[in-house]
Amino acid sequence: MPALPHCPSFLRRYPLTAVLCSALTHALALADAEVLVVTDSHYPVQAPAGIRVIELDLPARIKAELADGLSSDAQRSAALVQQRLGDGGIVLQQRIGAAYQGVVDAWSLGVTAIPAVVVDHRYVVYGEPDVASAVALIAEHRRAQP
Repeated sequence: MPALPHCPSFLRRYPLTAVLCSALTHALALADAEVLVVTDSHYPVQAPAGIRVIELDLPARIKAELADGLSSDAQRSAALVQQRLGDGGIVLQQRIGAAYQGVVDAWSLGVTAIPAVVVDHRYVVYGEPDVASAVALIAEHRRAQP
């Protein structure tokens, strides 16, 4: 079992309690920090509720949804895409806007690999799909390097 530095030693003897204590420690680390995750559909992540997850390939996936089943007739295809955009309404427009804004945000943060967990626009952990674990690594670093 991994070391649980923030859990009392008597709790470490009980695996379920230790896991819950560890989860609570990670949750507390998340509560004080702004956390952002950058990934794509090929690198799924385990992110707690409320954490913003940017999927870099989401704009392309939305575009593919809109283009699905289009014919070779350009006018008919354009009309069908316009209909799909209209049917999607404000929800689709917001989805498209948020998808592209996510790409811009990841670029502006200088993210160079995925998955990436960014905390407070300052710290990043690359390659860790478990967001709570990545945040715990950052919290540990911050304690060691105040």
